[in-house]
Amino acid sequence: MDQTFMKEKKILPLVLSMALPMIISMAVNSLYNIIDSFFVAKVSENAMTALSLVYPIQNLVNSIAVGFGVGINAVVAFHLGAGEMQNADRATTYGLFLSFIHGLILTVFSIFGMPYFVKMFTTDTDVINLAVMYSTIVFSFSTIVNVGIAFEKIFQAVGRMNISMISMICGCVTNIILDPIMIFGLGPFPAMGIQGAALATGIGQTITLIIYFILYFASPIQAKFRISLLKSGKRLLKKLYSIGGPAMLNMALPSLLITALNGILSEFSGSYVLVLGVYYKLQTFIYLTANGLIQGIRPIIGYNYGAGEHKRVKQIYNTALLLSAIIMAFGTALSWIMPSTLFGMFTANPDTLKLGVTALNIISIGFIVSAVSVTSSGALEGLGKGLPSLWISLFRYIIIIIPAAFVFSRFFGAVGVWISFPFAEFVTAVFAYFIYHKASRRI
Repeated sequence: MDQTFMKEKKILPLVLSMALPMIISMAVNSLYNIIDSFFVAKVSENAMTALSLVYPIQNLVNSIAVGFGVGINAVVAFHLGAGEMQNADRATTYGLFLSFIHGLILTVFSIFGMPYFVKMFTTDTDVINLAVMYSTIVFSFSTIVNVGIAFEKIFQAVGRMNISMISMICGCVTNIILDPIMIFGLGPFPAMGIQGAALATGIGQTITLIIYFILYFASPIQAKFRISLLKSGKRLLKKLYSIGGPAMLNMALPSLLITALNGILSEFSGSYVLVLGVYYKLQTFIYLTANGLIQGIRPIIGYNYGAGEHKRVKQIYNTALLLSAIIMAFGTALSWIMPSTLFGMFTANPDTLKLGVTALNIISIGFIVSAVSVTSSGALEGLGKGLPSLWISLFRYIIIIIPAAFVFSRFFGAVGVWISFPFAEFVTAVFAYFIYHKASRRI
């Protein structure tokens, strides 16, 4: 397939054609996360709390997969743009192989480490047992997740966004269908509770990978897995990890953030931990949708950068920033118009519901301005500038919000944690603006 359209097509139609399939994919992906949690919440509030405590590590596993996938995507797209087909194949080969290795390592560490992790935040044996049961199953699919995401980024790098969309939607729909069947029991399936939710998730991820395999062989692309290329490629390995390494850290930072905030909130009440967990499930609908846009622009930024089309790179960034702000504005509107409805899907407890509405109202104040940091970070990854992108995320998730949450909570209680979110977004937006424009002057 010819990729020259990435440097010839008009900017807005190009961005929309590349981003819309990923926006749809990410929106569906977020819906299955929300629906998954919705059904788990019907099991018990303890089950939902257990899910909230497992989420940081689950997000970490996915973040390592996606972060390294960003490295694969950027390197493959760059070499395709530069016309270096063998190097594109080499990046594909190493990317898939290393993703498999990452998955095996993550499976072992996440399964065996989970009991110790959960006990850091609760002494409730029921919550601990539920968390361990869920995590043991869901983390058994870590290798499948890593290889599946590697394929996703490779298809995106060659402009085959529709394949990513089809594969992800099939996996998500499978999960959504299986959730109530396996959680509550239907026909020959016994009621498995929270274990059923984990198994449904794993089967959905497996379906996604199977479809990638089928379409990869049925519809050849200009980025091929060739085992013979594993014999050489030290320079390419360095390049993959120089972009993928910071991106992995970048993507993993929310896990560290949630863990730290759970520690602060648990001092006040376990209900606040539940509220934070529910918020992070809900916000995936907005931020994963925005992430879909970013996934769409990464390969075209990388391709145009490789092709020396620097003016187009800047135009793509500005277009993506505007579209991202529109998505975030939609999220803000939902958070103020129907917060009770959104949180009511996960709890029937009126006290917990009240806490959730307050949290969503406050946190959503920073949604629109966060478009600057989200877009800047993604664009820098597309340029192969993983370190500046990492600095934006470090500033957003660690340097500002955790100290702010701790300090504000001393004055305003748990509400201080919610206040720290928009505070961090406004400060980070200024920082991200200068970081991006400083880095982009060098292209």
